[in-house]
Amino acid sequence: MHNTGEGGLSPHHRQGGDLIFQVGTGYFGCRDEKGRLSIPMLVELTQANPVRAIEIKLSQGAKPGLGGVLPGAKVTKEIADIRGVPQGETVVSPSRHTAFHDIDSMLDLVETIAERTGLPVGIKSAVGEMGFWQQLTAAMSSVDGPRRGVDFVTIDGGEGGTGAAPLIFSDHVALPFRVGFARVYSLFARAGLTDDVTFIGSGKLGLPDTAMVALALGVDVIHVGREAMLAIGCIQAQKCHTDKCPTGVATQNQWLERGLVPETKAPRVASYINTLRRDLLKVSEACGEWHPGLVDADQIELLDVNRNAVP
Repeated sequence: MHNTGEGGLSPHHRQGGDLIFQVGTGYFGCRDEKGRLSIPMLVELTQANPVRAIEIKLSQGAKPGLGGVLPGAKVTKEIADIRGVPQGETVVSPSRHTAFHDIDSMLDLVETIAERTGLPVGIKSAVGEMGFWQQLTAAMSSVDGPRRGVDFVTIDGGEGGTGAAPLIFSDHVALPFRVGFARVYSLFARAGLTDDVTFIGSGKLGLPDTAMVALALGVDVIHVGREAMLAIGCIQAQKCHTDKCPTGVATQNQWLERGLVPETKAPRVASYINTLRRDLLKVSEACGEWHPGLVDADQIELLDVNRNAVP
């Protein structure tokens, strides 16, 4: 499956493969003329494309609590059409949603979207203060009134990446995946909700060792971003925001884009995915399980270099 990201659903997403449509604070691709969420546009978009789930992004690991800015110079006609914004004008993603303001209104929106689209609806968030998650699990397990809840929860570790975050945020804000996910999953487990919710993990989980730990902690699906970008040529030059990415991965400059040749780079991504799957299967077999999803936390130890180990 391919997550669209918050930038909208582009013609390039329509080349095959199932999609998770991400709804960010800018509501790109499903926003009205005033930048507010438009449920009818969202329904139309999901019906016209192979969208299999809708992910409401509350925050991401690399910059929780911050919005985003796309400089006007990068807003080409193509980007403007995809996002539903004016061409050549700087686009600001707010730091918070306007379609809801608390747990109750968020769950109301989730249920409305699920009813109108017929699709599973979940949330993506980094982890910090735990009050939000305590309120969410309490609301989802409440027996008063109709049952409401998210269908899946995506936890993004503080290791998550973006080329557009202040260093203090990308380095030090939001808990690392292993800590944050374990805290959230334990709340859902104590509330008896883990069988009703699919858990997705992200944040440098595209390597066999980190992926195996995530699966053992309770993750059902793993997001891969950074590793796939490295496979197609990203060298982490940290020039994403300048439109001068030297490898053509993160630029609209046509001269630089020529360095990204799909015919040679696509097989590299496929090879990476196949190798990751093979390694996960081999390690799970070494643990005595047929599938990496069956490996549990008792079969994992976390090492402090080579001196100490913690179950």
